[in-house]
Amino acid sequence: MTFLLSGIQSFSKLWKCSPCFGLSPGHSCCFFLSDYCGIRNQQRWFSLKSMSPQSTKAGNASIAKARYLRKGDEGSNKQVSSDSPHLFAAGAAKKRSQMNPQSNDQVLSPLKNISIQLPTKPLNSKEWDKLKEDFKGKANFENWISSQMAHCHSPIDVAKSLLAWVAAKNNGIVGYNLLVRYLYLCVFHKQTSEVIDVYEIMRARYKRLESGGYSLLIRGLMHSDRWREALMLLEDIKKVMTPSIKNYNDCIQGALLHQDVNTAWNLYQELLGHDLIPMLETLKAFFDFGKDIKDDHYSSKLLDILLYLRNNQLYPGESFAHSIKTWFER
Repeated sequence: MTFLLSGIQSFSKLWKCSPCFGLSPGHSCCFFLSDYCGIRNQQRWFSLKSMSPQSTKAGNASIAKARYLRKGDEGSNKQVSSDSPHLFAAGAAKKRSQMNPQSNDQVLSPLKNISIQLPTKPLNSKEWDKLKEDFKGKANFENWISSQMAHCHSPIDVAKSLLAWVAAKNNGIVGYNLLVRYLYLCVFHKQTSEVIDVYEIMRARYKRLESGGYSLLIRGLMHSDRWREALMLLEDIKKVMTPSIKNYNDCIQGALLHQDVNTAWNLYQELLGHDLIPMLETLKAFFDFGKDIKDDHYSSKLLDILLYLRNNQLYPGESFAHSIKTWFER
C-alpha cells in the first residue's frame, strides 16, 4: 500500500511505532451519528430562573388552571399536565416558533457556511490547507471532512491524501475517528490490502476497539487470506457483549467462502443459541454453497433452515427463493 504524496512511501509509516492514546476508541465511533444525522449542540429549549414568592403563587395558579381542559365533543373533563407539554400536541410547533423565532436561522445558517465541495482527486498539503481555510463551520475540519467523505463514498486515494496531510501535521499520528472512517471506505470499496494495513495499525496502537471498529475489520478481513483473524475479533467482542447478527453473517459467509463448512454451521448454531434471528442473507449463503455439493448431512441442515423459515414466518425474497429453487433442482 503506497503513498505517492509528499514523499510518503508507506502507509504504515504515517504512524509512529509507539502507541498513541490521545483519542480513546470508546469516545469516538458512533462515527456517523453526530455527523450523518446532523446532531449538533442545540440551543436549550428551556431555562430555569429564580422566581419570587408572588410569581411562584401566580405560576402555581395558572398551572392548576391549565390542568383541566374541557373536551367539547364528549363533555367530560380530562386531567392534562401542563408542566411538560407534549411535543406533538396540536399547535405546539407554532407556539415554539413564536417563542423562538430566531431558532430556524440559527440551525440552518451553519449548514450554509460549511457547504464546501468535497475533493474528487487527491490533494497535496497546500490544497488541503486552502480547503481548511475555506471551511467556515464550527466543527473540527478533519472530522467533518472525513465524515462527509465516508458518507459520500469518496475514492480511496482522496481519503488517503487526507490522512497523509493530517499525519504530516501531527508527527505521524492520525486519530481513531479518521482511521475508522478510512477503514469504512476501504471495506466499502473492497480494498482488502488497505483493510489489512489499517488492521495492523490499529492492532499496534489499541488494545481494544469499539464495536463499530470490530465490525468493519471483521467484514474486511473475511475476504482475505487472513479471514481466521476475523474469528479472533469475534471472540474479542464476545468478551464484552453479544456479537450482532451482521457480525455472525460476515463470519459465516467468510467461512463458506473459504470452504470451512463446519465453522459456518457452528457459528450459525451459536447465533441461534443467542436467540438472534439470522439475516436472510446468511441463510441464502448456505443454499448457494449447497448447490455445488451433494451431501446428505448438509442437505438435512438446509431442510432444517426451511423449517426454521416456516416456523418463524420468515419469507425469502426473490433472490433467496431462486437460491432455494436452484438447490432443489441441482
